[in-house]
Amino acid sequence: MLEELQLPYQLHMLPFPPRVRQRSYLELNPLGTVPLLCHGQARLTESAAICEYLAALHPEAGLSVGPQEADFAAYLNWLHMSDATLTFPQTLVLRYAHFEPPERRQPQVAQDYQRWFLARLRAVELATAERDWLSAGRFTAADVAVGYALMLSTHLDMQTQWGTATQAYWQRLQARPALHRALLAEQQAARAQDVDATPSPLLRT
Repeated sequence: MLEELQLPYQLHMLPFPPRVRQRSYLELNPLGTVPLLCHGQARLTESAAICEYLAALHPEAGLSVGPQEADFAAYLNWLHMSDATLTFPQTLVLRYAHFEPPERRQPQVAQDYQRWFLARLRAVELATAERDWLSAGRFTAADVAVGYALMLSTHLDMQTQWGTATQAYWQRLQARPALHRALLAEQQAARAQDVDATPSPLLRT
């Protein structure tokens, strides 16, 4: 979002999970979750809320959809669907297929939540079969938020199970210069702050 808006920012990288490996972070965010956006006195810990907040602060960029626009409700619904419906089940796949010690992994749980994600991804397939972007006939914060869920899905090797419209939509998202600037900024910050970060395969070589 910050790269799309071309705003200056400072990116602080944390070892994962920060609530265990960098306890001082709990003073800023008692939940110990990432991301955390600090802007003046504002503190936001929910990804979709961060996207909505930044877009609303800079309406001139066209990344928000106002209440006077026909797609206002759809825009909000996509924003909240991104985390609550599309990213949430993938966190359980990550936990029970990758993060837990081998003796605590639950392949059936991981498989069930992968199926849950893919079933709900049908909403994206139907929407992007009819239009390039999710709402208001333009790229918005909703596309940033849903795009993250798709990026996470690629890291979990689910991309081959997407529909053709979703795959084409993902190609359009990957073509955004701001995405590549953001991924590069992440890698540079990780190196500068000595935090392990696997280079994204999405970065142009």
